[in-house]
Amino acid sequence: MLDFDKFTKYSKPGPRYTSYPTALEFSDTFDYDGYLAKLHAQDPTRALSLYFHLPFCKNACYFCGCNVVFTSKEDKKERYIDYLTRELQILSQHIDVNRSVIQLHFGGGTPTFFDADQLHRIITAIKSHFKNFAQGAEISCEIDPRHINEEQMKVLSDAGFNRVSFGIQDFDDKVQVAVHRVQPYDITKAAMDLARKYNMVSVNVDLIYGLPYQSLETFKKTLDLTLSLDPDRFAVFNYAHVPWLKKTMRKIDETTLPHPAEKLAIMRYTIDHMESNGYKMIGMDHFAKPEDELFKAIEKGELHRNFQGYTTKGGADLIGIGLTSIGEGADYYAQNFKDMESYEAAIDSGKLPYERGVALNEDDRIRQYVIMELMSNFKLDIVRFERLYGVKFAEYFADAIEALKPFEADGLVSLSPTSIECSVTGTLLIRNIAMAFDAYMKRHTSSDKAFSKTV
Repeated sequence: MLDFDKFTKYSKPGPRYTSYPTALEFSDTFDYDGYLAKLHAQDPTRALSLYFHLPFCKNACYFCGCNVVFTSKEDKKERYIDYLTRELQILSQHIDVNRSVIQLHFGGGTPTFFDADQLHRIITAIKSHFKNFAQGAEISCEIDPRHINEEQMKVLSDAGFNRVSFGIQDFDDKVQVAVHRVQPYDITKAAMDLARKYNMVSVNVDLIYGLPYQSLETFKKTLDLTLSLDPDRFAVFNYAHVPWLKKTMRKIDETTLPHPAEKLAIMRYTIDHMESNGYKMIGMDHFAKPEDELFKAIEKGELHRNFQGYTTKGGADLIGIGLTSIGEGADYYAQNFKDMESYEAAIDSGKLPYERGVALNEDDRIRQYVIMELMSNFKLDIVRFERLYGVKFAEYFADAIEALKPFEADGLVSLSPTSIECSVTGTLLIRNIAMAFDAYMKRHTSSDKAFSKTV
């Protein structure tokens, strides 16, 4: 029997490692000219992954950590489409738009807060520049079930979208009211039925644990209701409570948040329950059916993690387009402006709306590989690592190996000269384990407001 209270000692601020170095290390030291130089130097044989941030929401969900703009005004959305189109025109001057596109993702905000005609115009603008979409490209959109209709779904389907992800978070009435997102089961089911009617290859859902008033018993009911919808993939995220960064989170009564031991119990139950219902765990917080392509990627050691979660589409240059979007190249990260005024001003001056980022040095790339391998596959093949990077792991990471000794003593990891492997329980604390290899963590140890809690 797992001693949850024992493992609450590991509850501490830590990154989610959608990137390494993390966004805290992004700065304007990596300047605009440096970013353009990286774009111009990209390997023309590497594929492209495109991320579009559509930032608008009608109302605030108090748990949300995304960069959003709250509005009900049509003119703001129309204005954004205009600027997005102009950004694409500028971007096409700096990258080879004839490269193969293997991934396109609409994130938000609420992408389907744009109506069918607006979505069609955005997609048309994209495809007027990027015409070489690969056969089998993953084309996906995040959807709020409260903001989707058949006309919008048809536009997405006709444009080749084959994956959709629905935000659910929790079906409990009390939890929904507390986080200002009332979304009855019937609305969610209708949206998922619509996705299947329009032949979406993969219909995925997002849940969050750690929200106000949640308990193991209430979350069990949410899991069963969600399972009745038969999604292809689940993402079950640990709520990141960062009210010093997100003002809407200050509306949440912190005394109603579940204890770390309760959160661990929820996650442990979720893993067991999902597996007993035919799903398998992938990475830190995802589940999928065994026939899913993610499992083939794991077997080949090709599962990757980026700002869009776990993906099989590695080896591509990710280009972030739109307000606050983040891109990732072979040796850099780049982020657009977060505020609309600066975003528009850059485009008005004929520039990409780039604000900050980081160019990776050799140590960054070495540590990035290790951390992303652990985050994706819960293990590291040390022999393969040494072959790729030409360094002795035990010497290079002597301090990290020492930092992992307590985890080994607690049965969370197994260390050997040839591998690091997490136990089932260790997967629940994978962020803590990965932190041992993070060269930047010392900068942030004095602050409890750099990251969300790991448990």
